[in-house]
Parts: sequence; structure tokens; C-alpha cells
Amino acid sequence: MSATTTVTARLARLRLTDFRSYPSADIRVGTGPIVLLGQNGAGKTNLLEAISLLAPGRGLRRATLDQFAARRPGAQGWAVSAVVEGAYGEVVLGTGVEADSEARTRRCRIDGEAVGSAAAFAAHVRIVWLTPDMDGLFLGPPSERRRFLDRLVLAVDAEHGARVNALERALRSRNRLLEELTTDPRYLDAVEQELAALAIAVAAARMETVQRLAAGIAQGREARDDGTSLFPWATVALDGEVERALTTEPATVVEDQYRMALRAARPRDRAAGRTLEGPHLTDLLVGHGPKAIPAGQGSTGEQKALLIGLGLAHARLVTEMTGGTPVMLLDDVVAYLDPERRIALFAALDALGAQVWMTGADPSAFAALAGRAETFAVTPGHVERHA
Repeated sequence: MSATTTVTARLARLRLTDFRSYPSADIRVGTGPIVLLGQNGAGKTNLLEAISLLAPGRGLRRATLDQFAARRPGAQGWAVSAVVEGAYGEVVLGTGVEADSEARTRRCRIDGEAVGSAAAFAAHVRIVWLTPDMDGLFLGPPSERRRFLDRLVLAVDAEHGARVNALERALRSRNRLLEELTTDPRYLDAVEQELAALAIAVAAARMETVQRLAAGIAQGREARDDGTSLFPWATVALDGEVERALTTEPATVVEDQYRMALRAARPRDRAAGRTLEGPHLTDLLVGHGPKAIPAGQGSTGEQKALLIGLGLAHARLVTEMTGGTPVMLLDDVVAYLDPERRIALFAALDALGAQVWMTGADPSAFAALAGRAETFAVTPGHVERHA
């Protein structure tokens, strides 16, 4: 694929079996925006969640495997499959838990062939999303921003989730060993060596994504004539000891420094019951660029507009880094925007060229898309195309 070629990845068909509120569902869509309309609790978000499982991770709700299964008599397993048109033509991606599986593990397949995880789907489609749960992102604890950050990284680096999970396992192992006062120090040495390598890998991936995102935002600002937007530009940076060290020292040096810091901190961390330094504590700092204030100090409306602007900038970054536009899932994002911002959002999405799935309860919120969007009526357990 040429470096200048951008592929528009899209779902052409989505099928569900015993997933959440759907005993079965089969949706075929064209090339325009997709709008899912229905009352609260009808199952609109369930459809977006099903699509989000075609990305690495646990989906937009971070649910457990058992939570995906339909709550009806006889339902044990569940399945999500999609016909995807992407860089390698048309493929069928599928994931789920088999009803007769004793292990109750999630399976992933491409054109019927088993693959190791949903990370393999990234060759065919990238998926990003914004949900109402993110509205408190800038006021919430650092852990929520780290999770948001790792989703940003996952969209461009499908293996990032495996590294983050391995880092968390290494941290748990170290903490358990610290609890045992008679632990052979050589065991701690081995765990800390692995932990340091994983920590630097995770931190470096986060840094690259944040730096590229910041550069893309700056480039977008320069492209605007008046320097303003209905979705204000954000400043983004990482706040963490390892990340600060990586800005001035080679990764190999920082890895050695962190490993030695872990060894020196064993008494302190043993007393605390946890590891008190590392990228597992890093914070994502987001600012309201035009006002030069932390994002959390903006009004509720400003924070929402800033989050949407950040989501659009991230989607552009995914396109730039992967050569393909991501599928965008916008759950109830339009409802609380004024008409001017709605039109601005739709224009930005058109410019991006990505397939977009949107949910809402009020048809009038999507009036500006009349004649262009495919609209589906969603009721509990059912979804059908509007005439």
C-alpha cells in the first residue's frame, strides 16, 4: 500500500447472537453515517459495544465475558461478527464465547480461521469511540485518564494492551514478593528486571502517541485561519518520572535507572503495600489550549467540546499512522450539543472520511444529516432500518 494512500475501513454488516439484549441481530449498512435511534435502555449502546469488541481490549464498557451474554433461558455463549471492508479487501471478523466451551474463553477468528486475539483485527480495522462515561475524564482520578490514554495508544499500536497487561502482572508479582519477608532477593531481582523492561516499553509507546497527537493538534491549528474552533484545541502531556527521564536519556539508561530505583525502594514499597513509582501512576495532563487552563477548570460544555476535539484529533492521528481511517463510535455525543456545534461536528466527520456510528434518542439532533445518514430504529432486542 502506498504511503500516500488512505483506506476507508468500514463495516458492511454486523451480526449478533445472544449478545446483551439481542437474541439475534443482522444489520447491513452502506457508505454513509449510521444513526441508531431509540429510547434510553433500548439497546443502542449494546450495538456500539459489539463493534468495539473488534478492537483489542474489553470494549467500550470494559465488561467481563459473562456480562456480554444475553440474559435469556438457554443462552450460554455469545457471538459478534462483522463483514469488514479494509486495506486487504473484504473479510469476516468474529469474536465470542462458544456455548459448549468449558474454558469460557473468548475466541477470535478472521474468515473462520482462529487468531490469537482481537489485536489481529487491527490489520483490517481500527476503532475509536467517545461515550458519556468520558464526560468526567478531566475531573476524575488519574487512573481514568491512563485508561483513556492507553485506548489512544491501542488504536495505533495493537500490541500495547498486551504490554500494559504484562506490566500489571509484573507489578502484582513484585507486590506479593514484597509481602513475604523471607523472599530470596534473587526472585525480586528477576521480577524487577522484567518490570523495568515492560515499564519503559509502555512509557515509550505512550510518549510517542502523545507527542504525535500534540504535533497533529498544532498542525491543525496552523491550518485554521482564525486559530479558533467550536471544538477547542487541547494541550496534552504526560506527568510521570519514567516519562520525564525518557525525554533526556536513552531507553536503556532509563531502564537501568528504574530497575535500581525499584531495588532501593523495596523497604518503602513493602511498607506501603504497593509500588510507588512507575508508569502505572502516570497521569495524562490535558489543557484547554485557547484559554491556557487545565481542562478540568473549564465549564461542563467546554470540557465536552474539548473532549470531542481531542477525539477528532486522535482519529486523524490514527489515519496518519496506519494509513486507514478508523471506524468511529459516538455514543450519545450529539444530544447535548447546540445546533451550531452539531453542524460543526458533522462537517469535521465528513472531512475525516471515516465510517461513523452514532446513537441518540431525539431524531431532530440528526436533522442536518437528512438524506445522507442511514437511520435505524432500536427497540429492546430489535433493530430495523427506518423506511
